[in-house]
Amino acid sequence: MAHYVIVGGGLAAGTAVEKLRDEGFDGDLTVVAAEQHPPYQRPPLSKGFLAGEEGRDAVILHDAAWYEEKGVGLRTGVTATSLEPAGQSLALDDGSTLTYDALLLATGSSPRRLPLDGADLEGVRTLRTLDDSDALAAELRGGGRRLVLIGSGWIGMEVAATAKTLGNEVTVLERGRVPLEAALGEDMGAVFRDLHLEKGVDLRASVQVERIAGAGRVSGVFVDGEEIPADLVVIGVGAVPNVSLAERAGIDVDNGIVVDERLRTDASNIFAAGDVANAYHPVIQRHLRSEHWDNALKAGEVAARSMLGMPASHDSIPYFYTDQFDLGMELSGYPPLMKDARVVTRGDVATREFIAFWHDGTRIVGAMNVNVWDVQEQLQRLIRDAAPVTADALRDGSIALNELAP
Repeated sequence: MAHYVIVGGGLAAGTAVEKLRDEGFDGDLTVVAAEQHPPYQRPPLSKGFLAGEEGRDAVILHDAAWYEEKGVGLRTGVTATSLEPAGQSLALDDGSTLTYDALLLATGSSPRRLPLDGADLEGVRTLRTLDDSDALAAELRGGGRRLVLIGSGWIGMEVAATAKTLGNEVTVLERGRVPLEAALGEDMGAVFRDLHLEKGVDLRASVQVERIAGAGRVSGVFVDGEEIPADLVVIGVGAVPNVSLAERAGIDVDNGIVVDERLRTDASNIFAAGDVANAYHPVIQRHLRSEHWDNALKAGEVAARSMLGMPASHDSIPYFYTDQFDLGMELSGYPPLMKDARVVTRGDVATREFIAFWHDGTRIVGAMNVNVWDVQEQLQRLIRDAAPVTADALRDGSIALNELAP
C-alpha cells in the first residue's frame, strides 16, 4: 500500500491531507508537524484570536480525532531532520525513519531576525505560531501596555490595530516612508498610515532602530538617539522560507523550494507547497513565492492532486485580505507586475471606501477593494481576462465592473 508523507503543520499541509482523502487516496498517510498542534491556519493569530474574539476552533483546521477517523497518522512535536530522495526516506528527531512513495514539503517560513542588541531580552517577541499568539495575547488583552512594533508589514499593522483596540499604547517603527510600501506602493500605504494615526497609533516612518534596551526584560527601543519606552516589543520584518531540509537533500532552492506549476520539485516524488514553495506561475510565466493564506489553501489542494497524478496547476491569482480597525480590504494581483503599474482609484479614498486598480497601461494586473464588498469575483475576472481597459474607464464609477471589459 502506498505511503504519502506530509511535512508541515500549517494550512497547506492540512488542506493537502483533506484533499488527498477527498480525492479517494486510501493508502497510508502521515503528517509530521514540528509544533504540538494539529495543522492550523495563521490569519486569526494577529487579529481575532489575538483579540480574544475567536477561539482555537477558528485556528485549528481539524482536531486529532478527525485525523484518527480519516486514518491519518498525526505526528506532532516531531521535526524532520534529514531527507534522502534516492532512498525515499525521512529521518525524524525522535529517532524514527519514514519511507514514502510521495512526500510533500510544507515547512512554511520563520520570522526574519534582526541583528539588534537587546533582541533576546524578555518581552521581545515575534508572531508566527499559535504559541506566539497565546503568549502575546496574555500580555495585551488586559490593555495598559506600551507596545513597540518594529516593522510595518501586514503582521505588524494587524497586531498594531488589535493591540490598540485592546487598550494598549502602540508605537510602530518603519524605516520606509509609509507602512506596507513594498506591497502596495506609497499612495495606498498612506491609506493605512492615515488610518492608524487617526486611531491613535504613534507611527514613525523613515526611522532607524538602533537597539533594544533593558536589564533582563525590555524597557525601551532606541530610535535615532531617542528612547521609546516599551513593556513589550514585537519584531515583524518579514519571514524566510524554511528550506534547510530540502537544501541538505540537494533539492533546488532559490528564494524557497523551486517547483513547477504542478508543485513538483526537481527530486522524484517530492512536492512543495505553501510559504516555502517558489512556484512557477503559468499565467505570468515566472516563479512566485507567496506567504498568504489563500496561496497555502489552494496550493495544498493542487499538491494533493499532483501527488495523485491527477491534472493540477497552481495558476490562481494571488489573493490577500486584512482587517484593521474599521477597514476591511481584499487584494488580488500579481506582485511582480504590480510593482511597476500605475494605481488608479474609483470611489472615495478619503473615506476609505474605494477600489484601487493596478494598471500597466493596457490591462489590470492587480485590484484592491477597501470597505467595498462583493466585488472580488469581478475584479479577479478582470485580472484573469487581461482585456484592454483605459485608466479613465477604471475611474468612472458609472461604468459597472462587469462592463469594463468585454
